[in-house]
Amino acid sequence: MAACTSGRKHGTTTAATTSSSAPPTTEPPTTVPPTTTEPTGPARFVPNGDRTRKQVALTFHGSGDVGLTRQLLDRAAKASAPITVFAVGQWLQDNPTMAKEILAGGHELANHTFTHPALGSVDRAGVAREITQCRDLLQRQTGTGGLWFRPSGIDKPTTLMLNEAGAAGYATIVGYDVDPLDYEDPGAQLVTQRVTSGVKPGSIVSLHTGHAGTVTAFDSVVAAIRAKGLELVTVRGLLGTHP
Repeated sequence: MAACTSGRKHGTTTAATTSSSAPPTTEPPTTVPPTTTEPTGPARFVPNGDRTRKQVALTFHGSGDVGLTRQLLDRAAKASAPITVFAVGQWLQDNPTMAKEILAGGHELANHTFTHPALGSVDRAGVAREITQCRDLLQRQTGTGGLWFRPSGIDKPTTLMLNEAGAAGYATIVGYDVDPLDYEDPGAQLVTQRVTSGVKPGSIVSLHTGHAGTVTAFDSVVAAIRAKGLELVTVRGLLGTHP
């Protein structure tokens, strides 16, 4: 699996904005508890959920063209498919309505650093700053810092990242076990094929909001997962409120 590491992988394709349809009814955002501001001890790393439960979480690295993001949210609403967006804090800051638009659709919002650096090359103070700045922005915009953190530019977090995520109040760093490399823009058909071939009970799928091929593939990805008898849930639905 390859982590998203460069600005190109955020996506810059321009697309027309579409209006949102009725949101999914599952897991309203008002039930999301805030993270603690107290240190929890080192976070644990979770790349997937329980393999005995027929559930899958679609997660999106939130950045790039907001028009494409809104198209994605519209498709998710029409499919009643909840998603989890690991948002880059600077992206939310630059697009201050986006956090509430995501939550209004019944989806989940989580922390994906503030500036999306290659976090493995950042020192301790920088790692702490990336996590807490995004957490604090989420808190200001939504009333909660979210339950989960995902580092940028790396597949598996280092001990430093686990320690700093825990110090910021995140008990869990969420990874993924299915990566269709959609940020390389292979086209909607390949994105769908790669997700379909890799997904299994408990899978966490890594996708990106700012890529047109990913948005185009969304409906077929949802259909393929459901055809396997798997239910789409948020990360909170997959891992629980208190992991």
